[in-house]
Amino acid sequence: MRCIAVFDIGKTNKKLFLFNQQYDIVWETSTQFAETVDEDGEACEDVDRLTSWIRQTMQDVLTKPEFDVQALNVSTYGASLVCVDGQGQAAGPLYNYLKAYPAELSKQFYDSYGPEEPISVATASPALGSLNSGLALYRIRHRQPDLFDKTRYALHLPQYVSSLFTRQFYSDLTSIGCHTMLWNFDQQQYHDWVKAEQLDQKLAPLFPGNAVIDTVVCGKSMKVGVGLHDSSAALIPYLVQLRDGSDPRPFVLISTGTWCISLNPFNTQPLTAEELQYDCLCYLNYQGQAVKASRLFAGYEHEQQVQRLATHFGVPLDTYKHVPYDPLLIDELPTRPVQPVPSPLTTKQPAVLVQSAFTRRELSDFATYEQAYHQLVHDIVAQQLISTELVLHRSPVKRLFVDGGFSKNPIYMALLASAFPQLDVSAASVAQATALGAALAIHDSWNSLPLPNNLVQLRPVSASISKTV
Repeated sequence: MRCIAVFDIGKTNKKLFLFNQQYDIVWETSTQFAETVDEDGEACEDVDRLTSWIRQTMQDVLTKPEFDVQALNVSTYGASLVCVDGQGQAAGPLYNYLKAYPAELSKQFYDSYGPEEPISVATASPALGSLNSGLALYRIRHRQPDLFDKTRYALHLPQYVSSLFTRQFYSDLTSIGCHTMLWNFDQQQYHDWVKAEQLDQKLAPLFPGNAVIDTVVCGKSMKVGVGLHDSSAALIPYLVQLRDGSDPRPFVLISTGTWCISLNPFNTQPLTAEELQYDCLCYLNYQGQAVKASRLFAGYEHEQQVQRLATHFGVPLDTYKHVPYDPLLIDELPTRPVQPVPSPLTTKQPAVLVQSAFTRRELSDFATYEQAYHQLVHDIVAQQLISTELVLHRSPVKRLFVDGGFSKNPIYMALLASAFPQLDVSAASVAQATALGAALAIHDSWNSLPLPNNLVQLRPVSASISKTV
């Protein structure tokens, strides 16, 4: 069976999928392993263990006679650099993108190349410290000169994984153009500060995200892509469906996971300073086109708060999975139900998109777990509305898709549908969207069959089921 292998590396789950020529998953495996610590004692990805697992897993799958692996690609989480030496070996830790950024170093950077707002606008990157991988590399240059000197290339994680098989070193636009503070979106090149710091000499040449490298992997010839940032990869099945499907109406995708990312490939308005204040940014897709996006750390907050709820109410951690949507509970919450909200760009009202109001609520105010959980989702959706409205602003969108974990949450979906009555809201089901997107990106290099037109399964959600409008 002809197929393509795709590594999908998340911060928690590490997966390998095989897709056949119709893009059905025909085999998969996954693992989790504990983090290690960097030189400061802070948790980070165990790059050596990750490397060993990737190599061994690929070697194992190539021994399976029922699969004829023709191609390989990668999708991984972003904002993560692997510094490699001249032999392609990791030369230092794979630092956590949540690692605290030294305040004095940030001041040094903006004193030299700022102020903050113009550089953020030019690079479509909110100032996020270590989440700006360009600033992460700047920190290495100024705080770890020995590591910087040993580094031949600073590779984003997708390209590092790809290099384990190709032994070639490249950068790709989906990683470089993902809130890195490296790329000047107007000039379509690295920002001047990158060249002034000579960081461009540590960044591998750019390689197209839809092109491949002819490679021999464990004795098997195949086409290997250089990898994609996971958020950009997750959008590809939807764009393919739009192009080949029967409904061409523009859409916004909320891709939910640890981060809930609202992606609008149909918003052509330049990014503004006001949008940046609300953690709005632009991604580059693998074809070099800007995709306006806004980010919310809602999946992480949900994970933390359901642990808090489970402890308080003395119930299993997964109890939330069995809580149905109850509009009566929404109506009884201490705060008013979620309503459609105007854009913060037009009202100029402040919005804190770091944590929802639930983090400040007393759990003793709730009589039952179910009521408290409805409040949690209510508060998360209130933040989600503001975040998504940023990318909807002044664009012709008619549909709203939600994929990932929250798409299966009936409370979240009902509240979202009632808050956007002008849009057709659907829960979207895509079999492993990020991995599938990485496979579709290099379709032409290995697959002679036409692209299927049923990649995305949609389940419409009616606002009428909610009493919150």
